[in-house]
Amino acid sequence: MKPFSVHAIWDGEAGVWGASSKDVRGLVAEASTREALVAMLKARIPELLELNGQLLPEGEIRFRLESEQVSTEIICD
Repeated sequence: MKPFSVHAIWDGEAGVWGASSKDVRGLVAEASTREALVAMLKARIPELLELNGQLLPEGEIRFRLESEQVSTEIICD
């Protein structure tokens, strides 16, 4: 089975990683570190798959986390 795709974006103003997925209905997660986000996703993805009535694959559930961090700096002379 192919891994579920999860996309995360760094919100510098809030100081958190925000994640969502088109593959897992209702998935929204925020954490202050990428490591904490991964731990949260490991718990939430199986819960949401079960709540959504999606078939749970036997064995482990795999997901691919794609993340981006954009920085903007305003430089005034």
